Amino acid sequence: MDNSDIRHVQKFYELLDSIETKIGGKRTLANCDGYMSWPKRGVYFFFEPGEERSTSGNGLRCVRVGTHAISKNSKTKLWNRLSQHQGTIRGENPGGGNHRGSVFREHVGTALINRDKWPDEISGNWGGSNAPKEIKMREWPLERKVSDHIRSMPFIWLEIDDEPGPNSLRGYIERNSIALLSNYQRDNNPIDPPSSSWLGNWAEHPDVRKSGLWNANHVDEDFNEEYLTVLESLI
Repeated sequence: MDNSDIRHVQKFYELLDSIETKIGGKRTLANCDGYMSWPKRGVYFFFEPGEERSTSGNGLRCVRVGTHAISKNSKTKLWNRLSQHQGTIRGENPGGGNHRGSVFREHVGTALINRDKWPDEISGNWGGSNAPKEIKMREWPLERKVSDHIRSMPFIWLEIDDEPGPNSLRGYIERNSIALLSNYQRDNNPIDPPSSSWLGNWAEHPDVRKSGLWNANHVDEDFNEEYLTVLESLI
């Protein structure tokens, strides 16, 4: 294991502790709604019960990093994005959600399908950009399980109110955080590897399984060491 890599990961978690203190502790989507005070824009960091750091220190490991409104002129706010991961609270399909609007939900769904052997009549059309109403109705039990899993995951966020676009600072923090945490290129010496029971081990996307994160983008990239200094300045 590269000693500089592990020092950078340790510094990253020290900074996440500072964010957690700043916002008053981790939240779960099971206990959040749009009436709470959310920043307009930011980057979020999800943890997962049962997934402990093992080489960089103690505590839960970060398993997903994300943001929103990166494309120029995008209007999506932080809570809009988090609510897509949270799923539906009430309405026609309470407790469900739309995995076609959240790649996070899609990844978790494929892992549940593979691990728990969901029948094809429910899971056979999982994925894609759209589906007719009758397929979405059949998928509802699986969407509920996805919601249950994601809503139990603690998360924190960092407010970064920059304009959407290719030079977004939020995008910079997101991709460098993912690159730093990813074990994609650390086959022989992983840092904080996932547990053998981590749900992501059953994910359909190979980059989720190989990185140990609920991310597929940026997992095979190198991180810029200056980014930790930038992250600290934003906190």
